[in-house]
Amino acid sequence: MTASDMLALLPLLLVAATSVVVMLAAAVHRSHALALGLTLAGLASAFCSIFFGHLRQVTALLIIDSYALFFMGLIVGASFAVALLAYGYLAGREVNCEEFYILILVATLGAMVLAASTHFVSFFLGLEILSVALYALISYLHGRALPVEAGIKYLVLAAASAAFLLFGMALIYADLGTMEFARMAQLLASRVAVNPTVLLPGVVLIVTGIGFKLALVPFHMWTPDVYEGAPAPVTAFVATVSKGGMFALLLRYFHQSGTHDFPPVFLMFSIIAVASMLAGNLLALLQNNVKRILAYSSIAHIGYLLVAFQVGGPLGGGAAAFYLVAYFVMTLGAFGVVTVLSERQRDADLLEDYRGLFWRRPALALLFPPMFLSLPGIPLTARFLRQFHILPRVAPSGSRSLCLSL
Repeated sequence: MTASDMLALLPLLLVAATSVVVMLAAAVHRSHALALGLTLAGLASAFCSIFFGHLRQVTALLIIDSYALFFMGLIVGASFAVALLAYGYLAGREVNCEEFYILILVATLGAMVLAASTHFVSFFLGLEILSVALYALISYLHGRALPVEAGIKYLVLAAASAAFLLFGMALIYADLGTMEFARMAQLLASRVAVNPTVLLPGVVLIVTGIGFKLALVPFHMWTPDVYEGAPAPVTAFVATVSKGGMFALLLRYFHQSGTHDFPPVFLMFSIIAVASMLAGNLLALLQNNVKRILAYSSIAHIGYLLVAFQVGGPLGGGAAAFYLVAYFVMTLGAFGVVTVLSERQRDADLLEDYRGLFWRRPALALLFPPMFLSLPGIPLTARFLRQFHILPRVAPSGSRSLCLSL
C-alpha cells in the first residue's frame, strides 16, 4: 500500500475510522447526541473527500474510479439521511442508541466496498460486512416481536444466499482460474479453456445470491416481511444503501467480466426483470400496510433498473444512475414520513395512520402524496421522469432491449 493508495481509499478509511471513534466514544461516555454528531461528521467528511478522489486501481481487489466515487457519494448521502431520521426515532425508545450508529457506519462501509470491487474476494468481503451489520440493525428493537422475527428471517435466507454465491464463485474460478473481473473478460473473449457446463451454473448461482440482496423475483419472498418488521429507518437503509451497493456491483461485475454477453445470461436477466416489474406492481395492490406497499414497490423499481442494466454501455449506465438517484430520493422521503409519524410502541405503517394527516401534520401531508404518486409513475413525478429518461436510451441498443422495456 502506497500513499497514493491510501489517498484513493480515503472515503472508505474515513467511514471505517468514524465507526471506531463512535465505538470508543460510547465506551467512555454514552450520549445519543454525541454519537449522532460524530456519525454525521464522519459521513460528511467522507462525502467531501469523494470530490478530491484520487482515481487508481488499488491492488487487484478495488478500483477507485468515477463510477465507484459516484455510487460511494450516493451511499454516504443516503446513510447521512438515515442517521438523521434515526435520531428522533430512537430518542423515545428504551434501547442503547449509540450502537445503532456504529452498525450504520459498518454497513455503509460494506456497501462502499461493493461499489469499488473488481475481485471476488472484495465482492464477498463487502457483502458480508454489509450483511452482518444488517442482521443486527433489522432486529435492533429487540423488545418487539416483529423486528426479531424479521432479523431471523433475513439471517437464515442471507446465509443461504451467501452459500449459493460462494459455490458460484468456486465454479467460475474452477473454470477460468481467476477471480479478477477484468481477467475474466480476457479469458471469455479468447474462449480459451472455457467450459460452459461449469461456467453457466456458476453464473446462475451468483445471480441467485445477488438476486436475494436486490429482492428480485423469484428471490423476493423475504422483502415484505423484513420491511414490515424492521424499524422504519432501517427499512429505509435496506431499501436504498443495501440495494444501491449491490446494484453497483451487479453493473460492474457482469459488464466488466463479459459474462453478460452470453445469450443465456441476457435471457435470464430479461425474465427476472419482467417478472420483478409485474410481481412488484401487482402484489402491491393487495396490501394495506404502507411498509409492505413500499417493499413491493422496491421490487418493481429494481426490475426497471435491470432494463438499464441490460442495455449496458454509457447510455445504460447513465440511465441507471439517474433512475437510482431518483429512487433513493423517493424512498428516503416516503420512509422519512413513516419514521416521523411512528409511535413508541409501533411504526406508522397502516393506511389508517394517515387518515386526516393534513389536519394533524400539514407539512408531512404535503410531502407524502408526491412520494406515493411517484410509485405508479404519475406524470411529472420521480418515477415517470426516470422511465422517460430510460426509454430513449434503451431504444438505440436494439429491439430486444426495447421490447423488454415496454
